[in-house]
Amino acid sequence: MAREDKLKLGTFVYTFGFNPASWLHPAADVTGANKIDHLLNVARISEQAKLDFMFIADSPAAAIGDAEALSRSPTKMNRFEPLTLITALAAMTEKLGFVATASTSYYEPYNIARIFSSIDHLSGGRACWNVVTSDHDETGYNFNREGLDPHAIRYERGEEFVDVVFGLWDSFEPDALLLDRENGIYHDKEKLHTLNHKGKHFQVRGPLNIASTPQGRPVIAQAGGSEAGMELAARTSEIVFSLASSIERNGAFYRNVKGRMAKYGRIEDDLKMMPGIVVNVGETKAEAQAKVDFLIDNLHPDVGCWMLGEFLETDLSGAELDKPFPMERLPQQPKGSKALFEELTDFIKQGHTLGNLIHHYAEKSTGNGITGTPTEIADFMEEWFEARAADGFILMFPTLPASLTDFTELVLPELRRRGLFREEYEGSTLRENLGLSMPANRYVAARQKG
Repeated sequence: MAREDKLKLGTFVYTFGFNPASWLHPAADVTGANKIDHLLNVARISEQAKLDFMFIADSPAAAIGDAEALSRSPTKMNRFEPLTLITALAAMTEKLGFVATASTSYYEPYNIARIFSSIDHLSGGRACWNVVTSDHDETGYNFNREGLDPHAIRYERGEEFVDVVFGLWDSFEPDALLLDRENGIYHDKEKLHTLNHKGKHFQVRGPLNIASTPQGRPVIAQAGGSEAGMELAARTSEIVFSLASSIERNGAFYRNVKGRMAKYGRIEDDLKMMPGIVVNVGETKAEAQAKVDFLIDNLHPDVGCWMLGEFLETDLSGAELDKPFPMERLPQQPKGSKALFEELTDFIKQGHTLGNLIHHYAEKSTGNGITGTPTEIADFMEEWFEARAADGFILMFPTLPASLTDFTELVLPELRRRGLFREEYEGSTLRENLGLSMPANRYVAARQKG
């Protein structure tokens, strides 16, 4: 039976596009990393297309390592701080949601709760927090640490962090503001609550000094294929950003995570599984492939080798591009994304050269590459959607705004013709447009039960 809901779609944003060679594209604004016009244009194209949100990926540190390679790639070297950025973009848009990445390893819960509440109010209910624990050593060195904390500790801290933020967001009940001028009462003192959290990692009294937001609380996004990540997603997340490696693998992931939600009193519709896909579309297959070839041809081997070595945490210097990947340099366990590590390991075991692997990593590092005509890309999306391997997709455009414009002009009309994507926004908040429930305030719920 065909699904009655519609695809959810978001624009994934590295400044020039996800591909490290994207800034070399002739349509790229090479000055765009440091001015609002470029990213505002991306936001407005996304909103005009009725996409759900703009997803700002982030790592709060410049990359370290191979200076020659880094001098050729701006991906991590020059970018806006995402919370500042989405506040500015929200003021110049009306319906588009904004997802910003902020790490539980390097913030305090009170800061995050207050900042995202402020953004949700200022945007009229269009804010989403992408919860990460960070996965690069380079960030830790800027935050009083010797590299990255162990995975288990980061997730333990992250889980408590999210719980504290949720508690702070419940400080004001939705109707706590009385604004009673006649009697001089601004808020109902019985509907403002102090959290008094004392845990292993945090001691936070509260209450939060900003009222309940238009969405009840900002939407929560998360990526993570580990056991701890899937459990946290089932308990707290409303958007899950996954690696779209295959329909079978993602379908299993979809069922695994959603199957855990009932024990937390949640319904499956309140979590949208949105794999990342890299879209290269052309009016013909050859035209689409030419766009891919341009980026591959312009990806400098030093940049590709550095990116791959950073992810695998191995030194690839001296390795020959036309020879098989040196297996002795493959770690036993990933420090970053488990799903991507498994994807690369499978590829390596097929005997591909290091040069092949570099190209594969550049394509897979933020999602699965889909290259083809509008019909082929719509077929792919429809198949995954109807098979319940996805509720929608986070669109990893290789170049911005060129690839985004191609998608909106070529693919969206085909999706709409099939009844798979909206003609107009359903509501004014991100939560409404995603079809998510309003979260219950814990104090209201306790009183209703009591």
